Amino acid sequence: MSNDDAHLLIVDDDERIRGLLQKFLMRSGFLVSTARDAAHARRLLAGLEFDMIVLDVMMPGEDGMSLCRDLRQTITTPIMLLTAKGGTDDRITGLEAGADDYLPKPFEPKELLLRINAILRRVPAAEPSVVLPKVLNMGPIRYDIGRGEMWHGDELVRLTATESQLMRIFSGCPGQAVTRSKLVEELSRSGGQTQERAVDVQITRLRRKIEVDPKQPRYLQTVRGAGYMLAPE
Repeated sequence: MSNDDAHLLIVDDDERIRGLLQKFLMRSGFLVSTARDAAHARRLLAGLEFDMIVLDVMMPGEDGMSLCRDLRQTITTPIMLLTAKGGTDDRITGLEAGADDYLPKPFEPKELLLRINAILRRVPAAEPSVVLPKVLNMGPIRYDIGRGEMWHGDELVRLTATESQLMRIFSGCPGQAVTRSKLVEELSRSGGQTQERAVDVQITRLRRKIEVDPKQPRYLQTVRGAGYMLAPE
């Protein structure tokens, strides 16, 4: 994760420290929001997503240790604690509360920056979301995923319950092979005792409704050693 992508939340009751850290970290490329106490932080967290929380321990009202412990019940956002208490026992208490790191005051801003970057490097990159199409086209055939309907031009193609299940399975992973054993497992969830041979028969019947030439399938393909794959246009 680059600095330009990361949004930090600084929680400290000292206005001067909040301002200094915000300016320093923004100059380092981060997007930075600040909160003056735990209650303020909770309001921000309810409406925004942050990549990391830098949290002062010694605050009036709910302290940082308590807030950290409570946040760990619901979020996995990295948390760094800042505190004037730098003893070993205090550090252990902070880590047991769910903090990812613990930095005693006073500290050099550059050290804080190094620690923030080290933590963010350990955060796995988010998997890119895969946006599936709403309709799959197979020559003159189109399959509406949301409705679970197959159409040939303006005519609705009638599918059996098993054929409908197969299309639901294949449409969830177009272009990817699905093994016979996986198809058996998915079809059997409806209560039947499907076998691999029965799957082959159902695939043959489904091809007759999809393919121009079912004996030379273009869209519902056999993948040698892997199973079957729906390959829409």
